[in-house]
Amino acid sequence: MIHFGIIGMGHIGKRHAQHIMQNEQACLQAVCDIDSKALEPWKERKINSYTSFEDMLEQQEIDVLCICTPNYLHASHAVAAMKAGKHVVVEKPLTLKTSDAEWMKKVAKEENRIVFSVKQNRYNPPVAIAKKWLDKNKLGDVFLVQVNCFWNRNDAYYAQSDWRGKKDKDGGCLFTQFSHFVDILYYLMGDLKAVYGVMNNYLHKHNTEFEDTGSFILKTTNGATVNFNFTTCSYNQNMEGSITLMGSKGTLKIGGQYLNTIEYQNIENTEIATIPMQATSNDYGFYKGSMSNHDKVIENVIDVLQNNGTIMTSLDEGKKVVSIIEDMYASAR
Repeated sequence: MIHFGIIGMGHIGKRHAQHIMQNEQACLQAVCDIDSKALEPWKERKINSYTSFEDMLEQQEIDVLCICTPNYLHASHAVAAMKAGKHVVVEKPLTLKTSDAEWMKKVAKEENRIVFSVKQNRYNPPVAIAKKWLDKNKLGDVFLVQVNCFWNRNDAYYAQSDWRGKKDKDGGCLFTQFSHFVDILYYLMGDLKAVYGVMNNYLHKHNTEFEDTGSFILKTTNGATVNFNFTTCSYNQNMEGSITLMGSKGTLKIGGQYLNTIEYQNIENTEIATIPMQATSNDYGFYKGSMSNHDKVIENVIDVLQNNGTIMTSLDEGKKVVSIIEDMYASAR
């Protein structure tokens, strides 16, 4: 039995709790949030509840701590937890700076702790198939990749928390909304270098300190051109999240709103069967996020700790995504 704790009981913290409690090999030992009201449902369930992070870290039965706090706190909370003897599961983005990821890596090595970077879209069936087909060279030489992320984030979203929309706490759209897309791009195509980018804040000047729309040109290590477009200004609701791969032997488009369907395929001597879509998006009421595969994230943590399994997304991979995002932002300045 792996004993979990969670810090940050907002939307995503609740998602972690749900899947921990549904896993027979996991036990939700404790939760923490500075808002005592957020703890009331967990106290009713007789789960140890804390408003003090330091007090929670003294809970010796916690094996793994899920870090579900605002972006800018991920690194400091993860480091403190590892120094207290806990492995950590860190929500996206891993950090807002590569230097903070290096700090986490240093402490993980010193304390012999494991950092799990949450990138649950890697479990999406279309993404898994695309990865398999690319590894088998089914598409031939991939020369062009198109990424479209057209979502909606309205005033109510930014009014929910005082850290959202703040450059030093939120980081920007590539960190908060679209780091999963950067990760899948890296997962499928390997390392990337940003060539050129343009960004603007069209509709969120009143409540954000950064861009709401951008377009980037990147290059993969094998020379493929990548066009990455994003916005949080899609009218009224999320429209699309897609990745199109064009190769010498085939074309494949992963689409839907959350990389949850195969919208187009034309591959030499290959046809992908219809995929039964069982996973749903993370539904937060008036907005939706990426696919809800956190059950598989928790399963992977347990497999690694109990069976010496392979980490789906390591600290180094999470760090690489942060580095690519930093590079993209730098190309647009």
